Amino acid sequence: MAIRVLIVDDSSFFRRRLQEILSADAELEVIDSAVNGREAVEKALALKPDVITMDIEMPVLDGISAVREILKVQRIPILMFSSLTHEGAKATLDALEAGAVDFLPKKFEDIARDKQEAGELLRERVRAVARRRPLGRSTFSSSALARNSQSSTLRQPLGSRPAERTTESGAAERGRFERPALTPRSHFSASGKDYKIVAIGTSTGGPVALQRILTALPATFPLPIILIQHMPAAFTGAFAQRLNSLAKIEIKEAEDNDLLRPGVAYLAPGGKQMLVEGSEGQARLRIKEDDSPRITFKPSVDITFATAARVYQDKVLAIVLTGMGADGREGARLLKQQGATIWAQDEASCVVYGMPQAIAAAGLMDQEVSLEDVATRILQELKHG
Repeated sequence: MAIRVLIVDDSSFFRRRLQEILSADAELEVIDSAVNGREAVEKALALKPDVITMDIEMPVLDGISAVREILKVQRIPILMFSSLTHEGAKATLDALEAGAVDFLPKKFEDIARDKQEAGELLRERVRAVARRRPLGRSTFSSSALARNSQSSTLRQPLGSRPAERTTESGAAERGRFERPALTPRSHFSASGKDYKIVAIGTSTGGPVALQRILTALPATFPLPIILIQHMPAAFTGAFAQRLNSLAKIEIKEAEDNDLLRPGVAYLAPGGKQMLVEGSEGQARLRIKEDDSPRITFKPSVDITFATAARVYQDKVLAIVLTGMGADGREGARLLKQQGATIWAQDEASCVVYGMPQAIAAAGLMDQEVSLEDVATRILQELKHG
């Protein structure tokens, strides 16, 4: 049976273009289109499509509001289309917070070398998200994360944070809190494993997954964390800022020559590669431009994992989360050869069980972990909390 798609966009040109691309696949059937958010809500309820593609900026009712209204009633996977600007990034993150499962840029040339590749990527993405039903609104919201945190004694409710903290300059910063200064040290697991870094790689569904994990970690988290999320360059800065405003640990977009510090998570910048260099006691990040046509993903989980293996060898806890494709498998293979620990997200909690499945199929996985349990399991593994 074909996957039934509802296209929502106020541009007739873009609606036609999407229909042409999607209709080239016999597995996909465009059943209708809508020109604004209000019409999208009505047609979603009446037609019950398998997937909705949704523009953000539309008249009558915007795409984010339409996502919220649709998901109040039906759990339909919604794929957002966004402009690659700072404002577009913030709006897209709002859409994910509202319950959308994934996003793509409206300018297909930003994600592919040619029209054929762009069309294949779009069709593949629609097929992938159609296989999963979203968890509904608030999977990406601080309120839901606060509720989730109450399910484990290792997690602290977000509401327990102080309302403000004092910065080094003495100014009060609303909504923040004091983050203790930590010194680098090894951290032994219950089995005696010596860890010095946590590395997390993800793609489709990753923004929601990363927020759920990172906001459940305590301010005293003892290790540096490196994050590789497939995301456009215009988005990673805004995403890091949003995570930093919600989490107890510090989260930043990685910069060239950043020293890896405990209790800080470094998000790889979109469109570039993030490498780990130096020694395990004095490691730093190098951010490199990458024009190689051989490397599909920028940033690439494989590349960052491989460099972490060189520097930290067996002292890495690497986690591969939801995402299409197999990025991370070869990097995990190199980590495994050094004796590092590899976890993969379980199929049931993935938006797309591609990257974790590649880890499992290659025999590289030490543990399979549900998204709901990742933060708790990390803290247990490190004997912290």
